[in-house]
Amino acid sequence: MSVYIIPVLILGIFLYAFIRGVNTYKSFVKGAQDAIRLIIDILPYICTILIAIQLIAMSGILDLLVRGFGPVFEWFGIPRDLTAYIILRPFSGSGSIALFEQIVQTHGPDSNITRIASIIAGSSETVFYISVIYFSKTNIKKLGYAIPVALFCTMLTAILGALIVQII
Repeated sequence: MSVYIIPVLILGIFLYAFIRGVNTYKSFVKGAQDAIRLIIDILPYICTILIAIQLIAMSGILDLLVRGFGPVFEWFGIPRDLTAYIILRPFSGSGSIALFEQIVQTHGPDSNITRIASIIAGSSETVFYISVIYFSKTNIKKLGYAIPVALFCTMLTAILGALIVQII
């Protein structure tokens, strides 16, 4: 039955557009043009954040941050092996996925560390990447508390994830 959901949804959209008198082909082309303009507009921001991530990792700053924050995270009940993952997660989705795969391979899929990492992956977002994308396309220039609150929530989910795994 689930095989028919997407085709039925697409046909329903076309039927709705036909009833409303919308030229679907023209709308699709306009949407594609807008998407290309959007990609061109945000490409410099994406390149900047990706270069910054590589600089942080290759310069040794990430290692320093891991050594510095490891004991702090352990105090909150978060295993030291997740420190790099928690630091990298707000910056890079693909980088954090690579670290997550390494955690699973090292500790196994049923370990507490992998379970905590899974909770962090499911309850956090790439804060800086999303901020760059969203705020570069809006008129909001004063971010105020947006990024600090998002980082606080990311850290809170890591702490709560570790606590939940320890309880269960």
